[in-house]
Amino acid sequence: MTLDRDLVDLVAEAMAPLGAVSHRRMMGGAALYLDGVIFALVTGDGALWFKADAASDAAWDAAGCERFHYARAGRTASIDYRRAPEEVHDDAEAMRAWAMLGVAAGRRAAG
Repeated sequence: MTLDRDLVDLVAEAMAPLGAVSHRRMMGGAALYLDGVIFALVTGDGALWFKADAASDAAWDAAGCERFHYARAGRTASIDYRRAPEEVHDDAEAMRAWAMLGVAAGRRAAG
């Protein structure tokens, strides 16, 4: 699997009014940062996942955004990321709104 650079660029372009997006490659994908705060993952299959936590779970649940799950050592586990709603791919304002939930969760996790 290769990193979907177009998706990384789409996120960076949409988020540009709010700050600089950088990324670090990891496991076939990338972690995305806004001004140094992790807020999203782009997985090797080209999916976008925003950081989540207990404070933002209700918003993600209301939008029907699934949790990030992975298999490890024969078990399934999840981490605090939610699949981005489809509208973020076509609407920069929606991208910023949902991504900022991820930024807020990233800031809380770092604090």
